[in-house]
Amino acid sequence: MEPANDTTVTEFVLTGLSQTREVQLVLFVIFLSFYLFILPVNILIICTIRLDPHLSSPMYFLLANLAFLDIWYSSITAPKMLVDFFVERKIISFGGCIAQLFFLHFVGASEMFLLTVMAFDRYAAICRPLHYATIMNRHLCCILVALSWTGGFVHSIIQVALIVRLPFCGPNELDNYFCDITQVVRIACANTFLEELVMIFSSGLISVVCFIALLMSYAFLLAMLKKHSSSGESTSRAISTCYSHITIVVLMFGPSIYIYARPFDSFSLDKVVSVFHTVIFPLLNPIIYTLRNKEVKAAMKKLVNRYVFCKEK
Repeated sequence: MEPANDTTVTEFVLTGLSQTREVQLVLFVIFLSFYLFILPVNILIICTIRLDPHLSSPMYFLLANLAFLDIWYSSITAPKMLVDFFVERKIISFGGCIAQLFFLHFVGASEMFLLTVMAFDRYAAICRPLHYATIMNRHLCCILVALSWTGGFVHSIIQVALIVRLPFCGPNELDNYFCDITQVVRIACANTFLEELVMIFSSGLISVVCFIALLMSYAFLLAMLKKHSSSGESTSRAISTCYSHITIVVLMFGPSIYIYARPFDSFSLDKVVSVFHTVIFPLLNPIIYTLRNKEVKAAMKKLVNRYVFCKEK
């Protein structure tokens, strides 16, 4: 394999989502609206959990971390995509492409691992309620979040290490609106079978295993909760929380499995799934959590009244 400094391609051309001007303008308005919703809502979630003493449980600490990752994740691709709607030739430098690829996998994998931590948190709360405060103490929560970030970093470094050592000497067009391993590998001037195999194992298999493990754990929790469905409101709230977490897991892991757990061939649905994976999912995350959680909504309302409308309640 040729070393990376023999690379002759210095930039990549992105095809974008559409070549039609009218369609691009419509998509710009839609995605800008999504992005302008994602940023303030997730910031509000973080501020609410940080400032409200009633939201000090581990679940809310993990939720604040998830909101932070959502802000970062949506900002990796959305700003450039929005700018590219107004340029004829959508270009990204080789270094910019590698950086985008690195942060996409770093933050995306960290979110996957964090969702696994959140499943463990729900297990401890439901199955070990008397020991929950001892098990899920702040020190352990910080360690688990740090491990999630570390796992995402290691995963992303593997992807980047495999990409930068490939030679790029010919075509430089990527059939998408951002850089990802599935597009970049296709245009390398080398046989990339081994690299694809490692990437599928690293990204695809991790996604599949985590997805199955999470579904099984939540199915187990729901089965336990429904046995005690007569226990009252707390059980109903726990069931509701589990369902919201399952929704997030399906929405997060479904597109990821479609993109990475197969050979990196081009399919007609690739761009649609990519949009869902990078733009729609960060939008749905705060909607599902805030609309289904009365405590967070009430705390948000108090926070807005106090700091925006200057009303003390």
